[in-house]
Amino acid sequence: MSTAPDQSADPSAQVAVTLDDCAKEDAATVLGTLHASFSSDRSPDDLPADSGDGSPMVWTATFDVSRTLGLPGPARLTAPVDLTAQGGYRAVDRLREGLAEAFSVKVTGTAAGDQEQEARLRLDNQ
Repeated sequence: MSTAPDQSADPSAQVAVTLDDCAKEDAATVLGTLHASFSSDRSPDDLPADSGDGSPMVWTATFDVSRTLGLPGPARLTAPVDLTAQGGYRAVDRLREGLAEAFSVKVTGTAAGDQEQEARLRLDNQ
């Protein structure tokens, strides 16, 4: 795992993203889209891979949404992707807004805490 040198020191700007139950190509598309907008604890070259034995995979990364690097264009998925985002309320909203530049985004569930939330998002082609 690579560490981005410009990660924010502000933990409220960090969003942990988890992708599971999707094709590695779709995971790469989603993570690539997020890398186009936000810095991350993972290198953009750190592409999702298969487990090799056919067992389910989970891909994770943490994104710093304190500043937008750029806006991605629409991206294509082979199937809808479910994503879990966990972080501060504003940070999760900024991540969702960034994803909405490339995908149709539907909030399918949330769990609220005192200072952070977990949001389940369904991504599909626009």
